[in-house]
Amino acid sequence: MHSTSASTRHRWDGTRHPAYRHRGLKVAPTSTSRLLRTGQSGRCTMCGNLIEWYEHTGHRPVALHPNELPTSVIPTAVRWHVSSGTAYPASDGTPWCRISHVLLCPGRDAPDPPTPHLAELRRRLALRTRRMIDTRTFTPTQPAASEPQTGGCRPARPVVQLLYGRYLAARPVEDIQCVAQTRTRHRCTHPVLTPGSPAGTWTLMPATAVRGQLALPGSGMAVYDLTHLPYAEQLRWRTQHCPAHAATPAAADLARADWELFDPLQHHQHIHPRLPLTAPASSRRQEQPDLMRTGEE
Repeated sequence: MHSTSASTRHRWDGTRHPAYRHRGLKVAPTSTSRLLRTGQSGRCTMCGNLIEWYEHTGHRPVALHPNELPTSVIPTAVRWHVSSGTAYPASDGTPWCRISHVLLCPGRDAPDPPTPHLAELRRRLALRTRRMIDTRTFTPTQPAASEPQTGGCRPARPVVQLLYGRYLAARPVEDIQCVAQTRTRHRCTHPVLTPGSPAGTWTLMPATAVRGQLALPGSGMAVYDLTHLPYAEQLRWRTQHCPAHAATPAAADLARADWELFDPLQHHQHIHPRLPLTAPASSRRQEQPDLMRTGEE
């Protein structure tokens, strides 16, 4: 007796279904980055449209529009081109170029004055954003509220010192997530700061300037110091890996590390003059004991 059901290689109408060969993604041993190309794409948190992240020499990664545009309709000052995974703010002489997503994002103010082609493309992205909002598949992020200037608050974006440099984290230290890819091709859900791994210490350090800039006035700033840890642990924090994936060098990265080089002049709003779990001596008598332990108002 034979089954009368159609083979899985054929569609319901009997036509043959083409077989696609699955090709696994691998990272070359000589690659300077462990990030897979699929991990460099995402969606804008302000409009929900697709973006592609590229390295920008000397600056933080830049978000580009995923499609190429003809150079004849794009101003010369806003043209980008990509070479070997690095984005450059110039044209490479070809009839096609890339453009930064900031100029097209409907969640930001439009450039003044926008060209007709950019205005039409911006209008299409705005319609797509409105469609996603109406179908409840996207919710725009609201501007972050100003952090309370109390000594017991936890910095939303702490300053971390490691490997003889200072970095600005994108989220609190306890919430920094591993960027490695698991065997199921999903991002690792383990935090970088695990209970069994050595932790850093909060300390006050002077808010020194960088790249020849003038020093800011003030006594000091709260910094999460990791310099007392071994080099391997500091490197694990810099690559943003959990202890399990730090011991597996063959594991690729599925997301970008959230670190940003700290600039005391550019990131002055993230400078906190007091440690997260301490309060001024004048206000300690007025606070409740449970509030002093939790650091909440």
